[in-house]
Amino acid sequence: MSFVAAIALVAQSAGASAAPPPPPCAAPVFAGFDFWVGDWDVYPNIKDAAKAPLIAHSKIERLYAGCAVRENWMPLKGPGGGSLNAVDPATGRWHQTWIGSQPGRVEFDGGRVGEAMVLTGWWAGVNGPGKDALIRMSYTPIDKDTVRQHGEQSTDHGVTWTTNFDFIYRRSKPAG
Repeated sequence: MSFVAAIALVAQSAGASAAPPPPPCAAPVFAGFDFWVGDWDVYPNIKDAAKAPLIAHSKIERLYAGCAVRENWMPLKGPGGGSLNAVDPATGRWHQTWIGSQPGRVEFDGGRVGEAMVLTGWWAGVNGPGKDALIRMSYTPIDKDTVRQHGEQSTDHGVTWTTNFDFIYRRSKPAG
């Protein structure tokens, strides 16, 4: 065996034994929204949960090598929409772009607060033309099959907050 062939063989062996690098979005910060991933049935969060009517289905999936989380919101009545969520690895902050069945988009920003993911954004016209509000959404895992999404709004730039929606996501049961 020639000297050059031996060096090539050693280099090839060394490369084969080295572990491949982890996927680019495998760090723990990218798992911040993993509790929300799945197929869900969505209900209003009311005191008598057994009487809560089904209001929507929502499909949440990790995409693009774990670098993004996409939501497909499918209400039983009214317009649908969806969001694309990703973390900025430099800051650890999560960003969500919501696009609904109306023109435009809404940008939210935030991160983990305890067990919850909390995102806040300015939503122009959320309460009708010219009626804007700051929206804060908290996504809180209750257990592995239940997530609460609590939306609040502020029309005084965050001084006071009122609930504008409160949903319970229950993991969909497979058909059959």
